[in-house]
Amino acid sequence: MKKRLLVLLCIVLCYAFVFSQKITAKVVGVKDGDTFVVLHEKKEIVVRLEHIDAPEKNQPFGSRAKQFVSDFCFGKTVVVIGNGKKDRNGRWIGEIFYNNQNLNKELVRNGLAWHYKRYSKSANYADLETAARKKKVGLWRDKDPIAPWNWRKSKRNKVQNL
Repeated sequence: MKKRLLVLLCIVLCYAFVFSQKITAKVVGVKDGDTFVVLHEKKEIVVRLEHIDAPEKNQPFGSRAKQFVSDFCFGKTVVVIGNGKKDRNGRWIGEIFYNNQNLNKELVRNGLAWHYKRYSKSANYADLETAARKKKVGLWRDKDPIAPWNWRKSKRNKVQNL
């Protein structure tokens, strides 16, 4: 019985380790409002922020989102908590913390990112977006803000129609 319990405990711990990774790293690059580069154990890792989608660089509020991220964490040591998965571009997917503040949530709270409902079912992020919309902060000041996934799709369609 003890042996089975020990095996079960090992499986649970391994599952938690594989599906939840936490690293401490220095932010050495900010690509845009939801993607940046950290240095961990002398290796650069590209991180894509989980639960959110920030405006593209050429999109309204894209440069403001990038500046917010830079001000929040560039050159600082942060904690990256991920689920151990990478996106199709090989980027880590995770949440970023600096001084016990969650960057992902701060972007949504300040109207600089959407809750990315296609990939996240988090009620907390949905509530943050709803509150930002009601307060008309950041991109929610615009009459008809365009979600980044729709912006990217329209750009792809324009290229295909050339």
